[in-house]
Amino acid sequence: MIEVHRNCRLPGLAVACAALLLAACGDADAPAGGARQAAVRVIAAPLAFDSARTRVEAVGTSRALRSIELHPAASGEVVAVNFEPGLRVSKGDLLVELDSRNERLAVDLARVRLADARRLFNRYERTGSSGAVLPTEIDAAATQVEAARIELDRAQVALDDRFIRAPFDGFVDYTEVDPGDRINPETVITILDDRSTLLVSFEVPEFMVGELEIGDTVELTAWNRSAEPLSGEIVEVGSRIDPASRTFTARATVDNRSDSLRPGMSFRVSVEVEGREYAVVAETAVQWGADGAYVWLIQNGVARRTPVRIVQRQQGRALVEGELAVDDLLVVEGLQRMRDGVAVEFSLAANRGGTARRSEAGD
Repeated sequence: MIEVHRNCRLPGLAVACAALLLAACGDADAPAGGARQAAVRVIAAPLAFDSARTRVEAVGTSRALRSIELHPAASGEVVAVNFEPGLRVSKGDLLVELDSRNERLAVDLARVRLADARRLFNRYERTGSSGAVLPTEIDAAATQVEAARIELDRAQVALDDRFIRAPFDGFVDYTEVDPGDRINPETVITILDDRSTLLVSFEVPEFMVGELEIGDTVELTAWNRSAEPLSGEIVEVGSRIDPASRTFTARATVDNRSDSLRPGMSFRVSVEVEGREYAVVAETAVQWGADGAYVWLIQNGVARRTPVRIVQRQQGRALVEGELAVDDLLVVEGLQRMRDGVAVEFSLAANRGGTARRSEAGD
């Protein structure tokens, strides 16, 4: 009888134990007092904007600001060469003189004829009121005066052509003309360079059309080891694209009043052009998903995933385009704990004002 009684009570004890166990498990899973989930702690920084910069490097070739080949205006025998290679000359300086004996005689003869024509005209003009000379004869005498003056001017021009002078300040190159040579308008006497300023021409890629403008600054460096970078300024931008090289030509000026540079030198040309402004973020703040790049912003105390497009990378930072505004809070550390809509507690990054501010979730 006692054995039968124990068997009847065991099922009841088992049910009671199971009920207690289930109650204990349920209490462990339930939030104590309805407490909310703890906020994720991150470090954030206000967004800043900067311009996209494109740097182009090219090889440029220089020429003098003004450079000409000097030719004589007339044929003749050289009687004097008044310069040496490398000599600095001023505008109007006599460089080469041709035999001018015939031209001087022509000038003297033209002067005599002009004086004779003027005397005749003056004589006719004094007697004109008496009627002794017809008005047509007076007019013809006036015409002879003008013709004689023109002949004198022409003779003077021919005489001036026997003297080759510098048309502007500059430096003369070597010459192969010597006294006694007979030269003509096709003969090159020398080259005259105004190298106080050099023009440097270089090729720019096609994608820079509209980006490079007159007045932009360029950096120019000669190819010798001791050369220091020089600052130049864009003065010309080509209007055509070379279909073979897909480039256009630009020209920059560089000051050479020190006369340390020479026409024909090559330069390493560097141009940095500013473009549109974009948001600047650390490259480590950019995340990638199936639909592309994105960043985490803090809006109203919660994390928001914001898609972006990377425009340019610049030494550890990236310029990005998206629905971003100045001083939006960007998560820069703690990205691995981010989920869209999660509550966030943040501190400002040290390089943007230290940890001077702390925000509780939802503030």
